[in-house]
Amino acid sequence: MFKSLHFAIKKITTGLALLTVAGSYLYAQQWENVGGVQNVSAGGSSFNNLVIDNSGNYYLSYYDVSVARGSVQKFDGTAWSYLGGSAGITTGTATYNSLSVSPSGSTIYYTNQLGYPGSGMEVRLFSGSLWSQLPNATESSVNYQASAVSSDDILFTYGSYNSGTVKRYVNGGWEQVGNAGFSGGAEFAEMHIGTNNMVYTSNVSGGVKVYQNSTGADASQNWSLVGGAAVDAASSGEQYNTDMALDASNTIYVAYVSNSGGGRRVNVKKFNGSSWVQVGNANFSEGGVQHIALAVTASGTPYVVASRFENDNFLRNTVYKLDDSQNWVSFGGDFVSDGEAKYNDLAIDKAHNYLVLAYSENETKVKRISLTNTPQVCTNTDPGVNTGDIGCVTFTYQGQPVSYTTVRGADGKIWLQQNLGSSQVALSMDDAASYGDVFQWGRWDDGHQLRNAPTAPAPTPNTPEGAAAVAGSFIAGSPAWWTGFVSTDQWNAVSPAQAGKFLGVDPCKAIGTDWKMPSQADWTALVVAEGINNPANAYGSNLKLPAGGYRSSSTGDYTFVGQKGYFWSSDTSGLGGKYLYIGTTIANASSGAMRGQGSSVRCIKPSSALGTSEISLNTASLGVYPNPTKGILYIKADSNIENVNVINAVGQRMNVLFSNNQIDMTGLANGVYIVDLKLKNGQTISKKIIKN
Repeated sequence: MFKSLHFAIKKITTGLALLTVAGSYLYAQQWENVGGVQNVSAGGSSFNNLVIDNSGNYYLSYYDVSVARGSVQKFDGTAWSYLGGSAGITTGTATYNSLSVSPSGSTIYYTNQLGYPGSGMEVRLFSGSLWSQLPNATESSVNYQASAVSSDDILFTYGSYNSGTVKRYVNGGWEQVGNAGFSGGAEFAEMHIGTNNMVYTSNVSGGVKVYQNSTGADASQNWSLVGGAAVDAASSGEQYNTDMALDASNTIYVAYVSNSGGGRRVNVKKFNGSSWVQVGNANFSEGGVQHIALAVTASGTPYVVASRFENDNFLRNTVYKLDDSQNWVSFGGDFVSDGEAKYNDLAIDKAHNYLVLAYSENETKVKRISLTNTPQVCTNTDPGVNTGDIGCVTFTYQGQPVSYTTVRGADGKIWLQQNLGSSQVALSMDDAASYGDVFQWGRWDDGHQLRNAPTAPAPTPNTPEGAAAVAGSFIAGSPAWWTGFVSTDQWNAVSPAQAGKFLGVDPCKAIGTDWKMPSQADWTALVVAEGINNPANAYGSNLKLPAGGYRSSSTGDYTFVGQKGYFWSSDTSGLGGKYLYIGTTIANASSGAMRGQGSSVRCIKPSSALGTSEISLNTASLGVYPNPTKGILYIKADSNIENVNVINAVGQRMNVLFSNNQIDMTGLANGVYIVDLKLKNGQTISKKIIKN
C-alpha cells in the first residue's frame, strides 16, 4: 500500500558521514540506486507498492502517468523489467492499488480501483509469464484497498466498499471473510497475514485501528478490535496516512501521523499481547509529516520513512531507526530524496539484508541500504599499479571527516573516483548522489559550492581576496565572479590565507598537498587513455564520471543535469576558466567558461603516476569480438573474468546473460554499448561495442 512518514533534522552537508574508531575511518551505510538506475518508472508516478519475496526479488507497482494505467516491474538482482513484458496492465487509471506476493514467490497479485466511468476492484495474478484477470472482488466503488496472500496461496483483499470489507478468492470465486462494515471504511487500508494464520487490517476511522480475524473465518465470524481500542488518535486526509507491519513473532507494529494535538508528527506503537505500547520516543519528528511507511525485520527492528510537510525541506523524505537508547534517529543520512518525495513504501530484503525504499520524486525511485553492520575500514592506501585498481583516502570536507574511493586511471595516474562533495561513486551517469558540489573557478570549500547554496552578488574586490565576504553563497548576476581575466591567474593556493588578487585556493588541497586540481593537459591525457567521447562512456570509464550538468553564473539555475558533464581544470582561458566538457558526441578538455559557472571538481594525485612501462594494460591478452556484433559477443582473456557490465548510450546497465566467456546481447536494441570487464587479476577494461 502507499505509505508516508517524515522527519526533519539539521542538514549535514558532508559527502559521506563517517564514524571515527581508533584513528581510522569507517564507511557509513549509504543509499544506493537499485539496479543502478536513478528512475525506475518511465515518467511521472504515484501510489507506489513495494514487496520482496523470500528469494530477494523486488516487485514494484505504481500508477504510471506515461500510460495513464497501473504498471508493475520486477528487479531480479540485476535489472528492472516490466512484469508481463510491457507497461500499463490495467483497464484504465489505477490511482488506488495494492500488490502482494505469495510466500513461495510463485504468484503475484495486483488489485486496483476500476477508474471512471466504471467502478469496482480489478484483480490480476501473474504466474509464469503472463497476467491473467480474475473476477472483480467487488463492483462497488472502491478507493482505499489492500491485499495479502496466506501460506496456502489464497488471496485476501480489503477495500473501502460497504464501510470496510474483506474477501478471499477460493475456487474461482470471492467469499466474504467476517462481517462487512467492521472498520467504518478503509481509509489508508493495510493488511497482513501472520504465520499464525491470522489476518490483520489497519485503517484510520476515529483513530488508528487494527482488526483481526482467522484466515478461515466465514461471514458470521466477526472481526475483533486488537487491544479492544484504537491504537491512538491520528490525523487523516491528504497523505496523513498509517502503515502496519509484523515481525517473525507476529508482533504488530503501527506507524501513523499523530493528531493535531500531537503536531501531526510521526509516532510508532506495537501490540505487546494485551495493549498498545509506545516504541521509542513519541511524536519524534521535528515537524508535521506525510507519506509514512513502516518495515520491521524478522527480529523486530522497526524502520520508518516520512516526508516532512513543513519548512524549507518540504516533503523531502527521511528514514529512521531506533538507536541503542530507544530513540529514533535518521538512518543513511538526514534525507534520502533531493526534492519532494511522495508515496513512500518500505520493505525488507531478507535474502540480502537490505532495507529498500520506493518513492515518487516525479518518477518512481527505488533505493536500498545495507542492514549488515560490517563497515569497511579505509587504510588510506593508494590504488595498485593496474588500471582500474581501487584505493581510498580520508580527509576533512565541510568540517567533517570523509572517505573517498580512489582509482588508477588508464593514464597511469591516481584520481578520486567520485566528485568532490558526492556521497558515492556513480552508479549510473545520472546518479544524483554522485554529482557532488559545483565550484566557481578559483573558489574553495566555503559552502558556496553546495548544490542548494543561495545566490549573492559579487563581492568587492571581486577576486579571491574578497571571497570571504560571500562565503556560503553562489555568486550570480552581473558582474559575474572574478571577471578580470588575467592570463597569469592561478587556482593552486593551499589555504584561504594565501588567496589573493591573482590566486584562488585549490579545493583538492584539502585531501593533501600531493593532490591538486587537474590541468587541461591532465584531462586531455585521461580522455585519450580512457577513450571518452560521450557521457555514457565517461561513466563507463574507470573514473565513473557522471553527468552533473552546471550552474549558471548569471541566474544560479542548473542546466543539463543528468545529460552532460562539466569538470573544471586549473588552467585559465580568455573566458575565465578551462574545463572538460563531455557532451553528446564529444569530450573537449579545452572548453572555456565564465569563472562564475558552477562545475564539478575531480581531484588528481599526479605524483603517483606510473611510467609507461609500469602501466599494466595487458590489452594484447584481451579480445572482444566480433565488433560490430549481431548479438553474441566472445571474450578472450588470459585471466578469468570476474564481472561483466553492459551499459547503453544513456548510462543504464542492461540485463544480459554471460557464460562460457560469451555475452548474449541478442535481446538488446541496436546501438552503441560500453562493455565493462573486470578480470580476476584486478584489471578493468572498457570496450565500445556496436550492436546491429
